[in-house]
Amino acid sequence: MKKRFMSFMCLVLVAAMLFSGCAGKSTSSNGNATSPAGEKVKLVYWSMWNETEPQGQTLSEAIKAYSNKTGVEVEVNWNGRDIRKTLQPALDGGTAIDLFDEDVERVNDVWGNYLLDVEEMAAKSYEATGGKPFTDVVSKTLVDLARSLGPNGKLSTIPYQPSTFIVMYNKDIFAEAGITSVPKNWTEFLDACEKIKKTGKTAITVDDAYMAALMGYHMDRLIGLDETLKIVEKNDFSNPAVLEFGKQWQEMAQKGYISKNAAANIYPAGQQEIANGSVAMYLNGTWLPNEIKDSAPADFKWGSFAYPAVAEAGDGPEANNFGAQCFGINKNSKHPQEAFDLIVWLTTGEWDAKLAENSVGVPMGNESKWPDQLADAKAVLDSTTKRMPWAVGMENNPDINAKIKTNFALLINGKLDAQGFAEAMKK
Repeated sequence: MKKRFMSFMCLVLVAAMLFSGCAGKSTSSNGNATSPAGEKVKLVYWSMWNETEPQGQTLSEAIKAYSNKTGVEVEVNWNGRDIRKTLQPALDGGTAIDLFDEDVERVNDVWGNYLLDVEEMAAKSYEATGGKPFTDVVSKTLVDLARSLGPNGKLSTIPYQPSTFIVMYNKDIFAEAGITSVPKNWTEFLDACEKIKKTGKTAITVDDAYMAALMGYHMDRLIGLDETLKIVEKNDFSNPAVLEFGKQWQEMAQKGYISKNAAANIYPAGQQEIANGSVAMYLNGTWLPNEIKDSAPADFKWGSFAYPAVAEAGDGPEANNFGAQCFGINKNSKHPQEAFDLIVWLTTGEWDAKLAENSVGVPMGNESKWPDQLADAKAVLDSTTKRMPWAVGMENNPDINAKIKTNFALLINGKLDAQGFAEAMKK
């Protein structure tokens, strides 16, 4: 009897040891999550947002809720866009950073050597995902993009706040002009510009921040993505399409379709022309409604459409740039699973929806509601079958970017004609 009792107690003890050894983390009596070694779990997150921005405010609230629920402490370093300058030396210097965020292309290109492969964690199910694998409840398009950009084609970042770069427009001005459908080709676009002009409004604007993107998109519509990227790669603007671009935008300026302020506009001056209702269209991103919500009327009616087709040799409305911000986990993190748990918390369900609502942005979750201001943008993104890189490469080379800004401004203010523009771009 004594032997049987001792055997039973040994089995109980072994089972207890096995259970405690398999636990991923425990919770201390004060509610703080601890590692298997008994250490309190603390995550350090370097953010691209400022705490006062809608994104920063929502993330701050979400992280507080996460800590209250899990006991995991999260220290946030609100870098703002200075993270592009501050993160690299911090990582190189061994600063304790568990996760960070920025644009999905920049994170993978610039900080790819520090990224942790998260394929296995992304395939798991979580409470926040309703028991489904994480990758089943978020945008497949964006997850596939992150994989394509990741080191060795692996998922090393988790996108959030998706965006697409399209023509944003004022629906009230279109209605006043009698425009009943968005233009799908250049002839229809010019017709819409003429109708808008007759209302006393200006059709389109731009500023220095987006001139290169405007030229990149238009060149893609003239000669296609591959040929446009060849121009950028070789910095060779001798392609006849450059002259054609010059002719078409010289005509836009001469007919009064482009804002007279555009040549001198310094960002965000173009945005304010949209906000004050004087201009109808602006090639920009789905972030625009959020950026000008404090200066535009509360009832501003937003519309969106893909940049129209221009020539048979080029792409059409099916080709657009889209991307996202993204979270990356430092491969040197001591708490990678907890860091991924936080990412899941922020990119699904309640907090994904709140982030989209508060920032007038695009949600990541498949079931999350898009803001009304971006309903048209969702249709554009859903119909996009070809992804173009940012600015169709025109901002990859700082010299090209600067050359476009200078010469495009001279073109639309009449100081260069189309031929002069083409010659200047060859230099």
